[in-house]
Amino acid sequence: MKNNVTRDKLIDSGAQLISQQGYNATGINAVLKVCGVPKGSFYHYFSSKEDFGLAVIERFAASYDETLVSLLEDNDTPPLERLKRYFAAGRAHMHECDHATGCLIGNLGQELSGQSDTFRDALNLVFQRWEQRFVCCLQDAKARGDIATCIAPEALAGFILTGWEGAILRAKTLKSVAPMEQFETILFQQVLVRPSP
Repeated sequence: MKNNVTRDKLIDSGAQLISQQGYNATGINAVLKVCGVPKGSFYHYFSSKEDFGLAVIERFAASYDETLVSLLEDNDTPPLERLKRYFAAGRAHMHECDHATGCLIGNLGQELSGQSDTFRDALNLVFQRWEQRFVCCLQDAKARGDIATCIAPEALAGFILTGWEGAILRAKTLKSVAPMEQFETILFQQVLVRPSP
């Protein structure tokens, strides 16, 4: 149990530092200093910094997946309302972090995809899992007749995830959630529209 606690502490501290300054700028010593853990302990749990980075990605992704399930798969809430709650939670997070951190997976995708196939593959799998959550929500909306059937839920899910990640990036650079609000407005007013009678 104690071993898992130390490993979890390293991953959580690493995730926080990486979200603030990026993977390449986060040294192992900085993580150890935050945790108060000796260097030998790090290599007891992780074979390399890359191994550690993959553990950070998986921990964040698993935690965020729980959030997506609670927001997008709540069958007591209409599907499009679920999507609106998801976007509202994203905007709230941007306010809380003062537009500084954004999405850890998106940040790492921009930073590492060109540097490492291992990271690129891991990050792509996370995005695919998230996309599937959107697909299920959109399939529910389609079944209810809330959105037009001319665009496949899979294509819509990819569009939403890609557009939202881009809106988060712009929100960081502008220090404003305006790009996120604009994306959501266009999505609901122009894309996710009820079929014509």
